[in-house]
Amino acid sequence: MTDEAIRAGFPDPLLEPFQIGKVEFANRIFSSSHAPGYNTDGTPSKRYIAYHEEKARGGIGLTMIGGSSNVSIDSASLWGQLNFGQDEIIDPLIEMTDRIHSYGTAIMCQITHMGRRNVSNDGDWLPTIAPSSIREPMHRGWPKEMDKNDIKRVTADFASAAKRAKRSGLDGIELCATSHLVDQFWTPLVNKRTDEYGGSIDNRLRFTFEILEAIRETVGESFLLGIRMIADEDQIGGLSTEESKEIAQKIAESNLLDFLNIASSSLATEAGLSKAIPPSGTPLAPYLPLAASIKETVDIPILHATRVTDISSARYAVESGSVDLIGMTRAHMADPHIVRKIKENQEERIRACVGASLCINRLHQGLDAACIQNPSTGRETFIPQLISPARKDSKKVVVIGAGPGGLEAARVCAERGHEVLLMEAQSQVGGQVVLAARASERQSELLGITQWLTSEIQQLNVEVRLNTVAETQQILSEKPDVVITATGGWPEKPPLRDGENLIFTTTEVLSGEVKIPESVLIFDDHGSERALSVAEYLYSHDAKCIEIVTPDRLIGHDLSSTTGPAYLKMLHEIGVTLTPDYRLIEAKRDETKIQAVFRNEYTAAEIFRTVDLVVAEYGSSPNDELFKDLCQHSVNDGVTDLEALRTGGPQPRPHKAFILHRIGDSVASRDIAAAIYEARRLCQSL
Repeated sequence: MTDEAIRAGFPDPLLEPFQIGKVEFANRIFSSSHAPGYNTDGTPSKRYIAYHEEKARGGIGLTMIGGSSNVSIDSASLWGQLNFGQDEIIDPLIEMTDRIHSYGTAIMCQITHMGRRNVSNDGDWLPTIAPSSIREPMHRGWPKEMDKNDIKRVTADFASAAKRAKRSGLDGIELCATSHLVDQFWTPLVNKRTDEYGGSIDNRLRFTFEILEAIRETVGESFLLGIRMIADEDQIGGLSTEESKEIAQKIAESNLLDFLNIASSSLATEAGLSKAIPPSGTPLAPYLPLAASIKETVDIPILHATRVTDISSARYAVESGSVDLIGMTRAHMADPHIVRKIKENQEERIRACVGASLCINRLHQGLDAACIQNPSTGRETFIPQLISPARKDSKKVVVIGAGPGGLEAARVCAERGHEVLLMEAQSQVGGQVVLAARASERQSELLGITQWLTSEIQQLNVEVRLNTVAETQQILSEKPDVVITATGGWPEKPPLRDGENLIFTTTEVLSGEVKIPESVLIFDDHGSERALSVAEYLYSHDAKCIEIVTPDRLIGHDLSSTTGPAYLKMLHEIGVTLTPDYRLIEAKRDETKIQAVFRNEYTAAEIFRTVDLVVAEYGSSPNDELFKDLCQHSVNDGVTDLEALRTGGPQPRPHKAFILHRIGDSVASRDIAAAIYEARRLCQSL
């Protein structure tokens, strides 16, 4: 911490103000530009505005909007980005900036042309462009090599976009140079030109300087202008750290720039993207040393954001002088009130990001961003971040099951002011999350979800009864007004023509019920992380020969570009055999081993595997016996009004007996995010 900060009364370096140009930031924490998919026709929707406004309400110093906001007609919005190539964006942005500024928070935007990091069969169906006609592995199309007219046109588009940003009241913009068009000119992997825009570093930077000069001429000196740049492509033949330092220095010395925002790893491949946006099981703040090395090289402010999920890492980043502003982007999706809680000495109540990457994974699946543990994120217009107390008399609420859904239901009801009893059959809370965490270190971070919920219900004085198998008469004796069953599900086995009794579930493996032999075959008919993490668990428990078979066309079918590569890397490293396109149809006893029979999904040809153990992942079936028994005693017969649930509104409640609901896997096999979201929607109006 600086002496100046102490004298100014800022004992926490994160709360120290900082100024860039004429813009003063209230503190050192920011949210970096990203595209959550909440736009309307390329403009910020009411939902989009509310999402960023919540971070401002929570005290953040700077919120950067519009990740990969496009400036040109031949850069399609693949992930629901904002479109700064149209005047229609100005009016909603004015509203947005006014609302953000009202909290004392600065707001900036990222603008870009995505170049070859795009497709030609979306948006306006125009050819993609790049310095040279070299295909990007991620997006798979061959771009047109830019001619001089393209360069002139795109330069003008950047200047026009910057003008719209300034007219909208934004405090500044940054250019995106993270495998986008700007730095595609920088890297020898993409730029093979022999004219004045290729060859030497100075030539490869020419396009960048033309853009910067055009923007400065348009918006003047007071409007903040920066670049988010990759400082190490981490690709064979790509830009090294030293070359990136040279580029950073040349740009900084031009006096055209106010700041640099440092990132790492090329996004041109799935493996690179997974490193650029690291998921759970990877080190925290992995590229902070890289950002610090750039800061030592240049004389302009440095911003940085990559997997800074905890306050300790953020505080160290600023206090050590490694960066000037530290980004906590995914962390603010988990908890947009981080700064407020720091100010109020409530750091222990910050809901920490667990790196599950549901937010970014959904975008790469063509969906909108959602947080695995905070159901309000992106839904602030009808699921408020802060829970309001009930206006009427307190109710007695009994929640059965202390997995993520049950814990969230108990928390929300207690926040509402109700008397809450939480009953759990096991000796600890957490449900399936506890079991999943046993698989590997990358899965263990999920425990943060239930740990935070547990801490909150303790703060709220929820009565928790562990080792309690709830029964109907016991529940009735509590004279509840509301009963919520969150009893989860029973692990299922896939339907076979014979031999179901010869296979085990992943749950049985992780619970320690199964002795781990040398050769194991995992049949994955789920497509998510569970089966892959069980492979890692088996390997750590001395299984020598592991094969994963799936009827899907690829292993880990439902994993996206950030989480999938990390798992595939692990599977290849430990020597797991990967066999897609085959469905398990039968298991037979073969002396001391098991013969598994598989059928090809496309040819119907059968293959055989003989192993010591067959393990299957096939989701779960609802554990709903208690719910069904309680239905006859409830006033609503256990029926949940789906329209009320959709909007988070109150459920119909006659003034007699108790109402009964069920949530999460006790309804149908889903996931953590669904269970928590269901609990919040149901309970916020009770």
